[in-house]
Amino acid sequence: MRKNYILFFLCAAGLIVLDQLTKVAVSDALMTGGPFVIINGFLRFSYVENRGAAWGMMQGAGIFFIILTFAVMALVVFFVSRIPKGKRYVPLLIVAILLFAGGLGNLIDRIGLHYVRDFIDFYGVGFPVFNVADVCVSVAVIMMVILLIFVYREKDYKAFKKKRNNEG
Repeated sequence: MRKNYILFFLCAAGLIVLDQLTKVAVSDALMTGGPFVIINGFLRFSYVENRGAAWGMMQGAGIFFIILTFAVMALVVFFVSRIPKGKRYVPLLIVAILLFAGGLGNLIDRIGLHYVRDFIDFYGVGFPVFNVADVCVSVAVIMMVILLIFVYREKDYKAFKKKRNNEG
């Protein structure tokens, strides 16, 4: 279990640093220079201060998002303690790392700035502007759905129960 936690926190820290560095670099460059087009008509970097969720939902609900993020992060850390040993469960550790890093990356912004800095903009397709932390959370959710539907079976869920009973 200790190895899982070390790997978990080191990888999450790396992703959080990546998220924060990209937000700082892009924010500094775009606040004065405007959008930077990567693929004309499709992808650009645009500076957006997001005080809500995707597509501008729940604007001004910062306290709610802060409380929700702390709760999810606590559940993720608890979940890591329950992941059984073995290569079969490494994808679950990756999901946990991505969720934790993405949550904390945006939490840092919400607490420090009272908004989240977004900059990856698939303009012209009606998709919300997002950031590296959002990518982490989205990939984690997609991975979890795939794992639950196509990979893990009842015996895998029993391994979680067995682990819990062996520690109790």
